[in-house]
Amino acid sequence: MNQARQLTLDLVKPSTPSLDNFVVGRNAEVVTALRALEIGAGEQFIYLWGETGAGRSHLLQALGHQMRPGEVPAFDARQPVYVVDDVDLLSESQQHELFVLLNEIRAGAARFVGAGNAPPMHLGLRDDVRTRLAWGLVYQVHALSDEEKAHALAVHAASRGLALSTEVADYLLTHMPRDMRTLVAVIDALDTYALSVKKQLTVPLVRHWAEDAA
Repeated sequence: MNQARQLTLDLVKPSTPSLDNFVVGRNAEVVTALRALEIGAGEQFIYLWGETGAGRSHLLQALGHQMRPGEVPAFDARQPVYVVDDVDLLSESQQHELFVLLNEIRAGAARFVGAGNAPPMHLGLRDDVRTRLAWGLVYQVHALSDEEKAHALAVHAASRGLALSTEVADYLLTHMPRDMRTLVAVIDALDTYALSVKKQLTVPLVRHWAEDAA
């Protein structure tokens, strides 16, 4: 990560992941399914896959669980929803834990959402684990294109009364962390900064913001 990107992470604090602040893009069906699962409706099992940065972890964290990547929770009959992120990184012992957990969930009324970097049948896991990950709905989480990100940022900026030019959007997408939660937090910070110095949002202003904060 270059210095500008690391500085940005030090300057801004992204909002807590939620289904409401997830930028949907081509993932409307995924969000709809997760909203149903969250209230105990719809499918009992959902598996999400996609490239790094597509939003898989955001969606799992949006369900209110802060599991560490690859961590498999123990079954608790009082727990309504279980999530396991980065299943592709599970060790042999963790795969066994997941196998046991999925069987326990299926026997009851709890819900499960898993996520990994590939569809279940393409994961390098035990066959019986891969089969169970495919028990319910399987969705690819599509990453936003740069055009979709720029549009989403412009809409968010406009909601704050801030005009986001194409030049500034391109600069942010090139020099800042590219996940939407951080980019939205950057827009919020830049809006506050622009108001404090009474200037319009331009590329030089973005640079000055980073330099002043440093």
